[in-house]
Order: sequence, then C-alpha cells, then structure tokens
Amino acid sequence: MTPTVNEQKSIEAAVFRRLIEHLSVRTDVQNIDLMGHAGFCRNCLSDWYAEAANAMGVTMDKDTAREAIYGMPYDTYKAAYQTPATPEQLALMDESVAKNKAMREGR
Repeated sequence: MTPTVNEQKSIEAAVFRRLIEHLSVRTDVQNIDLMGHAGFCRNCLSDWYAEAANAMGVTMDKDTAREAIYGMPYDTYKAAYQTPATPEQLALMDESVAKNKAMREGR
C-alpha cells in the first residue's frame, strides 16, 4: 500500500523524531565522527531544521534550532559531551566535507 501524502509526511516526521531521540541517547557519538562518516552532524540537522522553519514562515534562529536538535542549549551539550577532535577525525571530516561539496557541484 502506498501512503497518502499526509501519511508520508507523518511517517517522515516520526522517523525524524526517532533520529533525534537516538542521537540524544548516543552522546558518545561525536559530531565530528558523524560528519566524517555520514557527511552531516547534529549542527547540520539544526541548520536544516531552521532553514525549513524559516521557509515555512516560522522565524527560527540558530540557537533555537540547535536546542530543538540537542535537547538542551548547545553550549550545555558541548560542555557535557563534546571531546577534543583528533587529527584523524579532522582529516576524515575534511574528506567528507569535500565529498559534500563535490556532490553539491554535481561531480
């Protein structure tokens, strides 16, 4: 059975909420690791969240969007869970960012 447009939106919203919940539990997974391996991180999600809200006419700043994704103020999350990045993590993230850029440019 193919879902209706409204059902599809509800399914997508539920999946998004589950992803955010999953990431809130997996505080051991660093943003730099997400970026290095998946090409996006919690900050990317918060940027996309704010962009979508603003596109729909809901004014949202970066801090509000980050709190929606992190479940707490970003500075609080960073102090509690973020560790310094290793040179290896930074190199992998740089490769991933380059792949993202190439993808956007259609290469």
